[in-house]
Amino acid sequence: MSEIRVLSEGDVEELLDLDALLDVVEEAFVEQHCGNTERPDRPHFPVGTGLAADAPGGPLGTGLVMPAYIHGASYYATKLVGVFDGNADRGLPTVNAQVALTDAEAGLPAGYLAGTRLTNARTGCIGGLAARELATDRKAVRLGVIGAGTQARWQTRAIAAATDLEAVWVYSPSDSRYRYAEDLDSELDVPVEAAGSPREAIEGATVVVTATTATDPVVPGEALAPGTTVIAIGAYTDEMRELDGETVERAARVLADVPEEAIETGDLRESGLDASDLTSLGAVLDGARGREGSEEIVVIESVGTAVLDAAVGEHLYDLAKREGVGTTVSL
Repeated sequence: MSEIRVLSEGDVEELLDLDALLDVVEEAFVEQHCGNTERPDRPHFPVGTGLAADAPGGPLGTGLVMPAYIHGASYYATKLVGVFDGNADRGLPTVNAQVALTDAEAGLPAGYLAGTRLTNARTGCIGGLAARELATDRKAVRLGVIGAGTQARWQTRAIAAATDLEAVWVYSPSDSRYRYAEDLDSELDVPVEAAGSPREAIEGATVVVTATTATDPVVPGEALAPGTTVIAIGAYTDEMRELDGETVERAARVLADVPEEAIETGDLRESGLDASDLTSLGAVLDGARGREGSEEIVVIESVGTAVLDAAVGEHLYDLAKREGVGTTVSL
């Protein structure tokens, strides 16, 4: 019989600290870049086919399985994810996840963590670290955000934690941009305005974040100012696309958290680039130069990596054990 520690969403919220998490995520990226990780292919597959009476032949969402291990860590992680665009109409998160931690010495189950907030926060840290390393001036960041959902909020929070944020403009075709603006203006004590169009959101920005589930470009590349850093978070399949061709063509350098996977996304698969043309974010965090000059447009394409889930999961699990957070159950 094994005992596992279960952390609810409330437990994870209690333990999460973005400043500490940025350090955890940075270290994980460096370990990945140095080859000190195991990260098998992550399958993603349609789910829910046959459940909807009005569309019995179509899926309701996407399931993903994301395993990873960092050499020398006490635990390995397996994350189970569901991405359901229709959840917005149900008042539910678009992305839901759970993380299972297993002891790396004996293979015994150790922890089961609510993974939705964990996923949102660690993904936010990707944008935070990218902005810190690639913005032309991290002490005066003007942020343009396309998308106003949960991940757009976490990107903004993490960028505020990693840089000195001066102002934010957000665009979404729905009224959610007004709620985003009101909530984050109060939360971050930074001016946040709802923009009337994508162009209005990005024209004055030094950093642009896209956090959508779009299949057609949402960024007008000609509107980007010289020196802009573009952080594309949403696209993780070949059918998803946030960046237009001009954005990629204008980029002096394209980076990625996982180059061999990012190159297959809709943003890059028709760009003429291949994985060897992309600089890994881990290399930049390990000391490589991210940009050559203040006028360059730099793009970073993020698809996410389970290595971050393993690192953040172990970090939160260890904190929970020390602080007595969570519930212990026997299996």
